[in-house]
Amino acid sequence: MTDTKKTKRLERLDKLHVWHPFTRMLEWEKESQIIIERGEGCHLIDTEGRRYLDGVSSLWTNVHGHRKKEIDDAIKRQIDKISHSTLLGLGNVPSIELAEKLVSIAPKGLTKVFYSDNGGTAVEVALKMAFQFWKGKRKTFLSFSGAYHGDTFGGMSVGEIDVFVERYRPLLFKSYRAPYPYCYRCPVKAGKTYPACKMACLDELESILKKHGKNTAACIIEPLVEGAAGMITAPSGFLKGVRRLTRKYGVLLIADEVATGFGRTGRMFACQGEGVAPDFLCLAKGLSGGYLPLAATLTKKKIYSEFLGTGKKPDAFYHGHTYTGNPLGCVSAIANIGIFKKERTIEKLQPKIRLLEKLLEDFHLLKHVGEVRQKGIMCAIELVEDRDTKKTYPPDLRIGKRVCLEARNDGLIIRPLGDNVVVMPPLGINKRELREMASVIRRAIEKVTESEKA
Repeated sequence: MTDTKKTKRLERLDKLHVWHPFTRMLEWEKESQIIIERGEGCHLIDTEGRRYLDGVSSLWTNVHGHRKKEIDDAIKRQIDKISHSTLLGLGNVPSIELAEKLVSIAPKGLTKVFYSDNGGTAVEVALKMAFQFWKGKRKTFLSFSGAYHGDTFGGMSVGEIDVFVERYRPLLFKSYRAPYPYCYRCPVKAGKTYPACKMACLDELESILKKHGKNTAACIIEPLVEGAAGMITAPSGFLKGVRRLTRKYGVLLIADEVATGFGRTGRMFACQGEGVAPDFLCLAKGLSGGYLPLAATLTKKKIYSEFLGTGKKPDAFYHGHTYTGNPLGCVSAIANIGIFKKERTIEKLQPKIRLLEKLLEDFHLLKHVGEVRQKGIMCAIELVEDRDTKKTYPPDLRIGKRVCLEARNDGLIIRPLGDNVVVMPPLGINKRELREMASVIRRAIEKVTESEKA
């Protein structure tokens, strides 16, 4: 069987049986697809042997590159011992050792680790813990405009993006919404300057806390960057301002670092960029280096202590998952963290961040680029029909998708969020690959926007 025959067979079976996430399946069934078979460094290789630069880290998960020897070997060694053992009533070696490592690198005060399977469950755990902490006295939450916190009902309740949430609203609990400083399109009409937008958003947040703080269990935020909203980068000092206000009004702070954790913003965790220590830290995606489903919710001893009960009436947090603390996932995470230290990953990332910033400067010259946003290795290029007025393209033109498909033809995998072309390569990408990536994206934008204009 030739590779082409194999690909055709797999494509037929895919369309026959596989329901893909976040995918318009009516379109999928009509389009030809690539099918990934292997990975090598920062590249994906399909069943035809074609190579693609992985410009989104396989949905923001891969950290050091595919087939990283240290992680491969750690998983193989663990398979020879045991692949899974429950944490219900038992401990296992990798989950204990990983918890110690996470506490050692996390913001100060986060000393308790609760494992789950993915980013949505990590958030759900934090929401439930925050609610139970207040023993029913505080019954709502506060989140931000443009938020995405996963697809569980709790995560959707504190999320906002309509395409993910709108049709499920009758099933969701109430939450308050503060404006996140999307300064290019300032949500509070504060004027043209980013500092003015930041302060106006913090003022709105304080107004909500002043009115509803006593009934609010927790405030949840994506620190520094709102990912699914289009890599919306908050102005410097906004996160610190949020922490100050939540402390002032006695509201717990949940930092959803599912996307921003493990070096993406240039620090191990985004919160560390502004010296913020939240009450909960939600981790997934890069936690295992992009290898296996694994998540963790870190919290403080004062939170944990409220779940103990008394000797006469012991209590518990009645929440769990079958594969909680899975040994294979935990050893991959231990190896991942070890690579950060061994290879000085964060230190070596800094010149790549500066190079990426320089490469993106030229994108401002393109007629249909409204804004370029970057924090660390997380980037988005917002495409607009008219740059002077910030007028968006009609949604049915699917400009963002067309740019990404054009880039794919040139050997680069990226994804759109509406008409935001999103870029988040593995931290292990080299400078040559960064230049190649930027060049491909620029050509794709020019080709698609100019053809639309014509």
